Amino acid sequence: MGSFKGHVLPGTLFLLVGLWRVWSAAARHAASPSTFRVRAWNPVPSSSPLRLLELYVIAGGAFADMCVEVLYSTHLRIFVDGGEVNPAHLNDLEHGGMLLMFFLFGALALASQLWPRYLPLTDGLLCLIAATAFTAELVLFYFHSTTHMGLEGYYHYLLVVLVALCVAATVLGALLPESFPVDLASGVLIALQGLWFYQTAFTLYGPMLPAGCARDADGHIDCHARAAQERAEQLANFQFFGLVFLAFLYVLGCYAVAAARYGHPELATMHEKHVAAMEFLGGAGGDRQEECAI
Repeated sequence: MGSFKGHVLPGTLFLLVGLWRVWSAAARHAASPSTFRVRAWNPVPSSSPLRLLELYVIAGGAFADMCVEVLYSTHLRIFVDGGEVNPAHLNDLEHGGMLLMFFLFGALALASQLWPRYLPLTDGLLCLIAATAFTAELVLFYFHSTTHMGLEGYYHYLLVVLVALCVAATVLGALLPESFPVDLASGVLIALQGLWFYQTAFTLYGPMLPAGCARDADGHIDCHARAAQERAEQLANFQFFGLVFLAFLYVLGCYAVAAARYGHPELATMHEKHVAAMEFLGGAGGDRQEECAI
């Protein structure tokens, strides 16, 4: 993954899956709030094989990326000196192991749909399997962030934060199977992870490297002064917040479109109850303030 393409490929997969999950969660909740359930994956509304498109993207994309890391990046020079693992490609094998977990999630979810008699996996169990894959990613990038120095380490640190939140969201999906915010948050975090892969690619390996920083002969980012390092980290924070804001706008847009297209009468009822509760709390708070004033 230590290249522009190595970040863009997984970033594309995470982004596509995350955007689809956000829309699907909003549409399912708008169509029937009372029967909403957290989904480990979201089918395409079709009776054809395209119904399982998300799982094909996860399993196929993870497998393809895994082949790139283990076969292409290593040039099949995995073992040297009579059977020892080539230390020059341990980083590629680490990424391959992480991608294997996402491939297993997609493959198991596919098998549970194609052969439910032999592998009946519930959404709660699949959420825990997905959490295992995110945990493998968390461990990998956590230790990556301690070995990368300077600006590279900071970008990896922010990625670790997103992955940790993905772990929490997927575990909560198994524990709170009727929670719309949990399902929505899971999709948002996956999409943000994809966006951050893109941002890392353009900043560390593309044309957006901050002023005062440069890539040395060994491929590491070196900021020539402490002020340049601090400015680069502040710029990373600004980029991170900007992506969060974009995700927020996307969620609002999805929910607005879903409510207009699939809006169930229960949505209006829930909104009215919420407004009434807020007015009641506001009135009670005003009464307490008057009593205190007296």
